[in-house]
Amino acid sequence: MADNPIDLTAMGIAARKASRMLAKLPEPTRNSALFALANLLEDSQTLITEANEIDQAEAQKQGLSEHMIDRLILTGDRIHAVAEGVREVATLPDPLGMHRDSHTLPNGLWVQKRSVPIGVIASIYESRPNITVDIASLCIKSGNSVILRGGKEAFNTNKVLVSLIQKAFASSELPDKAVQLVESIDRKLVGELLQMRDHIDLMIPRGGESLIKEVSEKAFMPVITGGIGVCHTYVDKHASIDKARDIIYNAKVQRPTVCNALDTILIHSDVVKTHLPQIAAELDKAKVELHCDSPSQAVLSELTSVYTIAATPEDWGKEYLSLTAAVKVVSSMEEAIDHIESYGSGHSEAIITEDHSSAMRFLDEVDAAVVYVNASTRFTDGGQFGLGAEIAISTNKLHARGPMGISELTSYKWIVLGDGQIRD
Repeated sequence: MADNPIDLTAMGIAARKASRMLAKLPEPTRNSALFALANLLEDSQTLITEANEIDQAEAQKQGLSEHMIDRLILTGDRIHAVAEGVREVATLPDPLGMHRDSHTLPNGLWVQKRSVPIGVIASIYESRPNITVDIASLCIKSGNSVILRGGKEAFNTNKVLVSLIQKAFASSELPDKAVQLVESIDRKLVGELLQMRDHIDLMIPRGGESLIKEVSEKAFMPVITGGIGVCHTYVDKHASIDKARDIIYNAKVQRPTVCNALDTILIHSDVVKTHLPQIAAELDKAKVELHCDSPSQAVLSELTSVYTIAATPEDWGKEYLSLTAAVKVVSSMEEAIDHIESYGSGHSEAIITEDHSSAMRFLDEVDAAVVYVNASTRFTDGGQFGLGAEIAISTNKLHARGPMGISELTSYKWIVLGDGQIRD
């Protein structure tokens, strides 16, 4: 796979020019481009899957883990789902030009905040090629240009996807550099990209802990961090056993290789003997390996069909991304919340309870981007939240938090109308 010379500065200049043009385009033009993209993706399934199969074969040759390969795969059904996500983004209300906080000052000046695009966004991401389309569609809907740098494991798939994106957008008269891909796997280019603060307004990394850490520490421009999900579900002493069993199974098993999958079960000591055996038996249907503390292992030792191993300190705060979960018994909600505060990543946390005061306390005191009562953490997703798609799941506390959709890809400017006012 030979790399061609990549001029990142030229890409940045072109992206800035495209962003200014995008900001002036009317919403129907942007929507038309997205509908054209959705149709082209579905019409090009064979082309996409052929490129994706090349990437899968290379990933297996390189010995990538099962969860990394799962993230890489694009089937016909997944392509259709991606296309539907693009259509949903197109049908969302226009996030640009929205007016808020308008008022007239005592001196007669009328002031207002008006939403505008951020400008040029760059994203460095790993594995999942569907992210390529998600980011492109969200950026175009919100009037931003974007520079994409995908991982080497999806190199061929991303090239095909971006070529289709550019083809669809060109047919709708969008700027031809509105979406650009860094067509190189040279790691040096990542370092160069992170220094381009004159050309890039916001950097969004998506991937493993090492990537997030590298981008956060080395980027010269603002960075949205997140995506590392150490997710807990706390089974309160007032929990419904049926809800606990079903919710935990879904949160762990429905798709274990993603950031919003459950990692640790916290269970109140009052219900560990009644609830945990049923929860464990259900998880065993999917061959989930449970790493248990001493009290939970003692309870489950009587279930000969359930395989457990003794938990170690490294099991707390671990994002498994596999059919593995840690189990810890707690004596109170305080202990559960303290554990989450110590080991959570600020992503998604859940409580199972039938007690309203316990639910409200958990919502108030747990510090995470998304906090649930009686629901699976697997819902932390832009599509599931009605955003159409997401550009990232932010665990930041400034600008954006949780699933980021088109509204989070806008800033605002102040509009001031006067009639000759001057300042004393």
